[in-house]
Amino acid sequence: MQPDNSLTHSYPSLQPVGHTGVHYEIFVRSFADSNGDGIGDLNGVTNNLDYLKELGISAIWLMPINPSPTYHKYDVTDYYSIDPEYGTLDDFKRLLAEAHRRGIAVLIDLVLHHTSLQHHWFQEAQKGPTNPYWHYYKWLTPEEIKARNLATRDITADSGERNPWHSVPGAKYREQYYGMFWKGMPDLNFDHRPVREEFFKIVRYWLTDVGIDGFRLDAARHLYREFEEPKNHEFWQEFGREVEAAKPGAYTVGEVWTRPEHIAPYFKGLKANFNFDLRLVIEEIVRDENDTEDLVALLDYIHKTFAATNPQFIDALILSNHDQNRIGSLLKGNLNHLKVAANLLLTLPGLPYLYYGEEIGMLGLKPDENLREPFLWDIRAKDKQRTRWRRGKYTTSQTIRPLAEQRNDSDSLFNHYKRVIAYRNSHSVLNDNLSRLQPAGIQQKGIIAFVRKGANNQQVLIVHNMTGKPINVVFSPDEAWCQRIVFETVPGSSFENDWVRVPGYSCVVIE
Repeated sequence: MQPDNSLTHSYPSLQPVGHTGVHYEIFVRSFADSNGDGIGDLNGVTNNLDYLKELGISAIWLMPINPSPTYHKYDVTDYYSIDPEYGTLDDFKRLLAEAHRRGIAVLIDLVLHHTSLQHHWFQEAQKGPTNPYWHYYKWLTPEEIKARNLATRDITADSGERNPWHSVPGAKYREQYYGMFWKGMPDLNFDHRPVREEFFKIVRYWLTDVGIDGFRLDAARHLYREFEEPKNHEFWQEFGREVEAAKPGAYTVGEVWTRPEHIAPYFKGLKANFNFDLRLVIEEIVRDENDTEDLVALLDYIHKTFAATNPQFIDALILSNHDQNRIGSLLKGNLNHLKVAANLLLTLPGLPYLYYGEEIGMLGLKPDENLREPFLWDIRAKDKQRTRWRRGKYTTSQTIRPLAEQRNDSDSLFNHYKRVIAYRNSHSVLNDNLSRLQPAGIQQKGIIAFVRKGANNQQVLIVHNMTGKPINVVFSPDEAWCQRIVFETVPGSSFENDWVRVPGYSCVVIE
């Protein structure tokens, strides 16, 4: 891979973004502070690209970086600018250029489901029905809301708002606007053609003028309400065509949390979607130290469902993210369990995402602010780039070991992630995010085993021991092709003609 020294164009890539590698989600505010104001910034990310390269990351996803009145920035006031708390557009272009020099792609969060109340579009729209921006949003009178039985909505995993219709204070008209998440985030009206065209312009700007490599799409399932879901599918297909026309091979990943049958149609327009159900299963079976949920059968069913819509689907895998309780807390900081979870994340077929700090065992439970605490680079007395926008409630130097301490410990969680990612990146099948799952014939308590098949019928068998004791895993006739162990996460594995010994809390890769 040759570095690209321009500020506005992506590096040349042998594979489209997402087809290989491991991605890393960053909440800029909490990651690294470069100027001492206590708030993480883009230059802080740039300063730590060598760390991400050392970890083995191929792409970073930045949570929203556009101007916004809130700490999380999921209510945007300007889609073409950088929030001054985080830096400038020149800072971002420098980050992009430096990332590309290291072979790291850059994805940004595109929040196109809603805007801030302070966005120019809504500031105009709230002037009344005669304003040209009125139709950028969804308005109904109280009578219409009642007649259509839309006054309330069920609380869902992604929104606790039960009363989504809101009045503009002091308005002379009676219509209320729809805000699914809360009144500060008015939903946009994608039936209004100018709204779509505005976002296609925004897409072209970031992909072509600035040079990013793709988007994470917030609330992708909620542009239309559930009973109008086919309109969602139609929009994302149009969106996908616009992205591909602007930058062939650009990557898109959607936030779509529902049953596999309902996720599948989103692969018509989006390259990838997050697998939230798998996250829940991994948490449960790692804690139980046994595959009580039949993970491989579940994943086989999910992947066949996706492939029926798009054989080139990318399954985006997570252990946690900015909206989910951190896996470190869910597994109670148990180092062995965290390593097993990492083994699964990094060997299952699909594209793994690490949420910043997951590799050092950061902790966090709802509410959301506690899931987004400062990254611990070192103990406080030595940490010159730790952010101070809030004190850690769960993640402190007393609850987890900072990165600086873990670096020097070969048995640390950080070094475990680093080793497994390095091997994954070096292996043609493991690093093929479009390689497919094939169930193995092995059925033993405490064991998860599966085959991954890549291009040219290359295949590997991966065997996970979920328990703390070594297990002799007996091959079925389906594994007659297996000849040798090529990787182990814990020393002590051994291979015989018809069985393999797998140490506790470890996995082996067999060819």
